[in-house]
This record gives sequence, C-alpha cells and structure tokens, in this order.
Amino acid sequence: MTNPTPTFHIRDLSIYGDTVLSPMATYSDVPFRAICRHFGAALHYTEFVPTEALIGDPNPLWRRLDVHPAGEHPMVFQIFGGDARQILFAAQRIEAWGADIIDINMGCSVPKVSEKGAGVGMMCQPKLVAETFHLLTSHLRVPVTGKLRLGWDETSQNYLEIAQIMVDNGAALVALHGRTRSQKYRDQADWEAIAKLKQSVPVPVLGNGDVHTVADIDRLKAYTDCDGVMIGRAALGNPWLLARIDREQLTFAEITAVLRHHLHEAIAYYGPTDGLQNINRHLKKYLSGLALKPFLPAFQAVQSVSGFEDLLGEMETAVPPHLTIADLRQIPHLPSPTHLQAKV
Repeated sequence: MTNPTPTFHIRDLSIYGDTVLSPMATYSDVPFRAICRHFGAALHYTEFVPTEALIGDPNPLWRRLDVHPAGEHPMVFQIFGGDARQILFAAQRIEAWGADIIDINMGCSVPKVSEKGAGVGMMCQPKLVAETFHLLTSHLRVPVTGKLRLGWDETSQNYLEIAQIMVDNGAALVALHGRTRSQKYRDQADWEAIAKLKQSVPVPVLGNGDVHTVADIDRLKAYTDCDGVMIGRAALGNPWLLARIDREQLTFAEITAVLRHHLHEAIAYYGPTDGLQNINRHLKKYLSGLALKPFLPAFQAVQSVSGFEDLLGEMETAVPPHLTIADLRQIPHLPSPTHLQAKV
C-alpha cells in the first residue's frame, strides 16, 4: 500500500495528519503520547526541558526526553533557555537521543521561566532569538522550530516580527498560541493573529488555542489556513479529539478501554507505584462530566495495579457500557464503590 499524501513538510520531513498534541509539563510524557499516537497525533512533542539541565551530569529532567520503545516519529524535543550558546550546547548534546526536530519554547508564561528571559521572555529579546536560531540551524542536522505566544502583553504583540526573525535564521516551522503572556489561558484566543502569521511566513504554521471540539479543529483550519492544529488541555482525558472523534458520542466501554490502555502504558514506563500515581493525574479528565465522583477517592487510595483494575471493573459494572457519554451526562447519580473499599 502506498503512503498517503503528506499534509505538510518540516524541511525534508513529511508530516501525515494535521492534529498535534501540544507539549505540556507533567502531561505529554511517554505513556500519554503513546495514547495520542494511537489516535493519530501527527507530531510528538516532549515536555519542555531547561537547557541548564542538559549541559551537566545526568539528572531526572533528562527523562523528559525519553522516547517510547516502540518508536515515535516525527519526534520533537522541546527545550528552553535564555542563553543562545547554552541552548546550542544542549541541542547538540540531545540531537542524537532520538530527536527528529528540536523546538525552542518561546511560549511558556510561568514567571520562573519567562521572567528569566526564557519561554515567552525570549520574545522580548529579538537579538537573542536571531542568535539562537542562527546558531542552531548552522550547527544541527535536524530541523529547528519554535512555539510562540502573541507577545508579552497586549501592548507588545510582536509575534510577526519574532516569527520573521526565526524564519530568516532558518526556522522550519512556527507554532503560535493566540494569547499573550499576561493572558496566560484567559480570554479568547486570537485566531486572526494565527491567520496573519500564516500569510506572512513561508514555512508551516501550527495554530493553538480554544480548540475543544472536532468542529473547532475544522473552524481554526478554515479561518487561518494553518497547516496543523495544536491541541493542549482539551486532549487531556480526550485523546479521541486528535482523531476527530467527539467524546460525547463515545460509549462508556470505549472510555474505559482507553483508560485501561493508558494504565498499562504508565505501568510499563514508570513501574507500579509511580504508574498508578501517573494515571490518577489523568483519571479525573477521563471521567470529566460524569456522575462518577464517588469513585475518585477510591481510585486515589488504590495501592496496587490489581486493585485499580478491580475498581475499574466495578465502575464498568455500575455503568451500562453501551451508553454514550452524552447519555451518561443525564444520569444524576451512579452507585458508589463499596465492596472494594477494604481491598484497595
């Protein structure tokens, strides 16, 4: 069978598909990326890693750049920093670790990052952006990309200037979150800005912000002509969105099947204890909007994988598996877990 036509290219890399899981600290790890890959994520971004953690001895932050044993391609390693030569050193070190692309995070709004001149703080330093991308594209074999916000605040929306500097210095793709640093995740994302960016640069553009449904994906693409849609918080507990499947139409059995798959991926990667802690971070997202609140404390108390699976089985017994999520939203109360309380 011949391969389908690529959706777009990042330099010489063919990209198949137009939905991308956004890099998210503590969430876009190896297990969750495996789930999202199953549902067609076109690119696989790591959690972002500070460059200073990559230029010294091995440390726990290096694990954020792990790649699934089954392989992940195209694989994007995302890093951040405030010193161009330090960023280059870190990028050269990790280039051979499995990266197909290295991405510079210029969108993180967290004060401990942005106020030190990294993340969105880089956007306040056009010369640093130029030096960073010139160095990286001159010394790395893999494509270099970057993720932006609109700017620091409403009065300094310099995303078009920064994007042009990136492209002039070799950037192969620009992703834009349609909010400023001061907005964080408040207010409506500015899709008009994404459209302007797409019109202004000759490289692929990913649009990000206010995508919650399948219809939103198509509306963002139609409005902006962007090459792909980056989906962040809306994909948590809802990886089906990457496959253009609305969660409301899924049956409860389909939800729990993916939850069980996610559990097995987490256990395989982290081990039983840390794997259970990891899956509990996602559990509330998978069960969002359903009358299953009484089960959550019981899941949090689980001490073993078998106890988690037993409790999941009890929940499946309590909920008719053929009902869709839309149907379940109409049920005000579901039975509480009782007989497993002593076992977990």
